[in-house]
Amino acid sequence: MASEQGIREARALIRGAGAATLASAAGGQPFASLVTPAPAPDLSPLLWLSTLSEHTRHLAAEPRCALLFTGAAEGPNPQTAPRVTVTGLAEQVPEAEVAPLKARWLARHPYAALYADFADFGLWRIRIGGALHVGGFARAERIKAAELAPDPGAVAAVLAAEPDIIQHVNDDHSDAVAAIAQGLLGAGPGDWRLVAVDVDGCDLSEGNRTVRLAFLSPVSDADAVRAALIRAAREGRARSGQAG
Repeated sequence: MASEQGIREARALIRGAGAATLASAAGGQPFASLVTPAPAPDLSPLLWLSTLSEHTRHLAAEPRCALLFTGAAEGPNPQTAPRVTVTGLAEQVPEAEVAPLKARWLARHPYAALYADFADFGLWRIRIGGALHVGGFARAERIKAAELAPDPGAVAAVLAAEPDIIQHVNDDHSDAVAAIAQGLLGAGPGDWRLVAVDVDGCDLSEGNRTVRLAFLSPVSDADAVRAALIRAAREGRARSGQAG
């Protein structure tokens, strides 16, 4: 059984990644490529892929694949970097599900709006089958898919509340969003807005930049999201010397 810390760290790496390495295969020959994932509410990595890309053709023929998510190393040794390798099956997202998941992917990668509507692009999802988390040098453990996955009830509750949370926070608490982005996350000035919420955290964006706030622990409903955002805003204001 995987440790609670390892599961939490692995989920944070997947949720927070702006880029990852995709391992696919063609005719038994492994192939690695850079991709830009975004997590679905249930943690499944989403990929917006062009049919012109070699790895897209690989996944269409052989859905078994892997994704490597890597954090920052603690020092000069790259082996100290936390990372998680996720194995699973790739599938093209059915048309009926594309719109909300594409919006979530674009919330993480707003710069991609320039090409997101090109006819050769489509949304893919990786169904996670398992993971190997390495917390640093000589710290590795395997994580089963059921251990890694967030609670389905919590995922559904937060997803249902997400539109109202985003509208309320952006309309009535823009100062709190700024405090989190600038004071807590050190993202610098900008017209920061809340763009996505999930059980593990939320995404803030100001155009072409998106930053991630990881909650201290997973949340299960709208009230828990509210409490996590209030706590983050207070800490952000304290760090920047603001009152309140």
